[in-house]
Amino acid sequence: MTSRIRTFFLAGLAFILGPVSLAAAQTAASTASAGPTLSNIRSKGVLDCSANQGSPGFGVPDSRGTQQGLDPDICRAIAAAVLGDASKIRWTIVTSQARIAMLQSGQIDLVARTFTWTHSREVSAGLQFGPTTFYDGQGFIVRKSLHITSAKQLDGATICVTAGSTNELNLADWARTNGLKIHPVVFESNEDTRHAYVNGRCDSYSLDASQLAGFMTTLPKGEHMILPDIISKEPLTVAVRKGDQQWFDIVRWVVYALILAEEAGVTQANLDQMLDSPNPDIRRLLGVTGDYGPAMGLDRRWAYNAIKAVGNYGEIFERHLGTSTPLGLERGLNALWNKGGLMYAPPIR
Repeated sequence: MTSRIRTFFLAGLAFILGPVSLAAAQTAASTASAGPTLSNIRSKGVLDCSANQGSPGFGVPDSRGTQQGLDPDICRAIAAAVLGDASKIRWTIVTSQARIAMLQSGQIDLVARTFTWTHSREVSAGLQFGPTTFYDGQGFIVRKSLHITSAKQLDGATICVTAGSTNELNLADWARTNGLKIHPVVFESNEDTRHAYVNGRCDSYSLDASQLAGFMTTLPKGEHMILPDIISKEPLTVAVRKGDQQWFDIVRWVVYALILAEEAGVTQANLDQMLDSPNPDIRRLLGVTGDYGPAMGLDRRWAYNAIKAVGNYGEIFERHLGTSTPLGLERGLNALWNKGGLMYAPPIR
């Protein structure tokens, strides 16, 4: 509505409803309309999110079949922000090769599945990538019985790799750059690739180093090692289809909210106490002041709901990947920007 019509509309409501109801009317009037993706999700009552067949720390079904890991928790945070309930998710197992097509076709609303942000995926495949949720790089795992200490000693080796992943192209580029002759053995899914390595079909398995750390937890102790070589940059993040700016904003800012919460010391445990914080940044983050949620078509407590469901970014990391987990990963590049890492979020204001 135009500003003049809006003024008359609110004035009429003020006369009829009184000052308290007018405040509510003003908030409603400032709430953005739901775009196509947000409308569809609310109509379905669920968020359709990608799921992994099994990548410890990032996405793996537990004994009850429930997805656990960093990527599923990102999906839960988004569902909580959008639907007010982190359990309202319909999980769809997707392979590395199929995830782009399934997102493009609308079978899923977003991909959160160890997905590397690249130029071709963003420009040519029509996807938009949110903030990086994990900074990674591709490495190699080998049996200790091979007695090698560097990936450059894999000249002539067979190397397992998954089709449709950046790992496949990175491996070819790395071998060409270093003048090595390798023999890639390509499989459709990570699960098939892992089984092939375990069964001795390859001398090595090349994958993101963090996922190799998860894979190591499933192997007999002392028989395998991850080589020190890192051959690529792998910024892992969530992706949506291009063409719905509101949905992109929602997904992006939910991830930012988790990072901002860690920076501000807002946790899953102290969240309700933090509602009384005098800190303006925290008050805006948790919806105590400002209409930052309504500006995206969401409730004012969008970020509160996301943090309540899964905790802040640091809590998610430590729960699934950190030093107290079987993976035992240090934060490294995934620490906050003011603690030596790259995790940085713009302010909510």
